[in-house]
This record gives sequence, structure tokens and C-alpha cells, in this order.
Amino acid sequence: MDISPKGDPAGFIRVLDEHTLAIPDRPGNGRADTFRNLLENPRVSVYFLVPGRSETLRVNGFARLVKDRWLLEEMAVKGHPAQLAIAVTVEEAFFHCAKCVVRSNLWDAGAWGDASELASLGAVMRDQLKLQVPAEAIEAGLQKDIETRLY
Repeated sequence: MDISPKGDPAGFIRVLDEHTLAIPDRPGNGRADTFRNLLENPRVSVYFLVPGRSETLRVNGFARLVKDRWLLEEMAVKGHPAQLAIAVTVEEAFFHCAKCVVRSNLWDAGAWGDASELASLGAVMRDQLKLQVPAEAIEAGLQKDIETRLY
């Protein structure tokens, strides 16, 4: 099983028809886990968080990978077309109660706890992969990747 966060500027999900959504794929970690999983089991659940909204939306259905050039170009951001798209045939869609978002203060940065004591992603990767590299070097590489390979 796999989960793959997606995000782009508002409106990045394309509604292709009354039963089909298209989600752009952007450069990531290069592992292609999501694609392999979709080929093996096309059932998906897509969970939408919209900044500033407390309600969330869940869409369940079947997914397929599409590479239609017109669609990838239509989903371009900053001149970079999507690498691939995941088309979801919607079987059901429904809103979830807002209480968990309200209780967590998800959109209120002033209410967030102090995360300074949490291990950095670089430290976690170093330890998990038993790398002989300083966590700061891994963090610098991750930051450079964000700056140069976002789209």
C-alpha cells in the first residue's frame, strides 16, 4: 500500500467530465511506488485538504495512468507540464466532518506545538539508511532539490 501526497497551486486537479478527475504528477523521489501500486491495484481514495477550509473531501474510485500530451500541457506550472497524470474515475465523493481539523488547529500556525525537538528529515534518513553523511548535508541536498526540481 502506498500514499503519495500531491499539491500544486489552487485548481491543480482537473475535472475531465462528471465522473473523472486528473491529478498531475510532478518530480518526486523517483521511486515510482505509486505507479507500480496503481498498476497492481487501481482502487484509490483521494483525500483533499484545502487551506483555510475545515471540511475535507474524500473521493473513492479507480485510477489509471495517462500521458495524453494535451492534458499534461494543460496542467503545466511555470512552463513545466506534468510528467504524467493519474485519472480517477469517481465512484463516490463525500465531505468529512470538520471537527478533527478544528481540534488540531491545522490552519492556525500560532497554535502549533514546538517542533524543534523533532529529528530532521536528514537525521532520520541518515539513521534509517545507515549513511556516513552528516544530517546537515542531507538537509542541504533536500533543500537544493526543492529549489531546483519543484517542477
